[in-house]
Amino acid sequence: MVRQSTLIFPHGTNSENVKEIFLHYLKKKTIFKDKHVLTDAFFPDEILHRDKELMQLSSTLAPALKGYKPNNVFIYGGVGTGKTVCTKLVLKQLQEVVDNNRLPVKTIYINCKLKKVADTEYRLLAQLLSEFGVSVPDTGLPTDVLYRKFFNVVEESGKITIIALDEIDALVEKIGDDFLYNFTRINTELSSGKISLIGITNKLNFYNELDARVKSSLSEEEIFFHPYNALQLKDILWQRAEKAFNPGVVEDVVINKCAALAAQEHGDARRALDLLRTAGEIAERYNSEKILEEHVDMAHQKLEMDRTLEAIRMLPKQAQFVLAAILKLSKRTNPLHTVEVFREYKNICNKNGIKPLTIRRINDLLNELTALGIIDSHVVSKGRYGRQREITLSIEGDVLDAAEKLLFTFIS
Repeated sequence: MVRQSTLIFPHGTNSENVKEIFLHYLKKKTIFKDKHVLTDAFFPDEILHRDKELMQLSSTLAPALKGYKPNNVFIYGGVGTGKTVCTKLVLKQLQEVVDNNRLPVKTIYINCKLKKVADTEYRLLAQLLSEFGVSVPDTGLPTDVLYRKFFNVVEESGKITIIALDEIDALVEKIGDDFLYNFTRINTELSSGKISLIGITNKLNFYNELDARVKSSLSEEEIFFHPYNALQLKDILWQRAEKAFNPGVVEDVVINKCAALAAQEHGDARRALDLLRTAGEIAERYNSEKILEEHVDMAHQKLEMDRTLEAIRMLPKQAQFVLAAILKLSKRTNPLHTVEVFREYKNICNKNGIKPLTIRRINDLLNELTALGIIDSHVVSKGRYGRQREITLSIEGDVLDAAEKLLFTFIS
């Protein structure tokens, strides 16, 4: 059983008690040596179990060192499979070789999902121009003016510019894929400078969804990052744990549990590291000198709730209404069927003054909720009655209670 915190103050004012908590924390020995090692911001010296992918990407970009434009590359893989960290490592090492040998190559990394950085066409171009030391207003200029400015600066630099666009699918979803066509076709007009693209995405079908003319202009190569297995995740966790915690804090049973849980959830290294870090924070809160299995269980529950609630918050309004219908109906019957979910969904839309979507579109939203792990749905045969989709909730307990509280605060 996890030992409860001893920080209980039966006497004194709130202010005194809060101050005492801070003073106690300041004096006590922490189990962490460097918590930063377990965050996304940490850049490891050695990336484990990704030699093949690093070799593929390095080999694809290497021709730039001899003055040849590298092929465009698309990097696919689920969350936490090492796509971003590997790309950053390759670009960092390439730029070091370029700088040491004074070669005409420039590397740029941009996360397209960062708000107010590169989440619109205008901001993307403004960010790219800033990488060359060119400032433009936050708004006001036509995008074709920004394109011309950027292409001129690439041409004047005389460099091969390699642009890595992380979460590229988020930008395409928001503004379309015309910008990809513009970037690839401009190479026919440039003589001194050239542009190569690296697209990084979680969507395995991303390329198939692009416009035909964009596909033909890209001429891309593909690199796939497969999910880590439990043994690989264990190696990654030990690599970080030795730097993150003081000796004796973490034992093999804790690492094994974090690795096993993350392996079940699509082999996500980021998830494994979050689990270990959160378990460490919980252990410290309970004044434990080491991380126990119970702390990992508590961390898993907390992260699951945080992830589910964030996914629900980010859902489009119509998808939230569909989920609200499922939550209401699930109190009375299980499994549910599309027709009854659609009926309840329309009732919720009418109560909230929203025009309902068609049942076909609702099926698409059900697929999205299934992909997020919030519901489970599959089509079953009913013999001569045809085929029906059966729907059940995948969340339960405290997570379900929190989801209901979140949704029904703004849905009637």
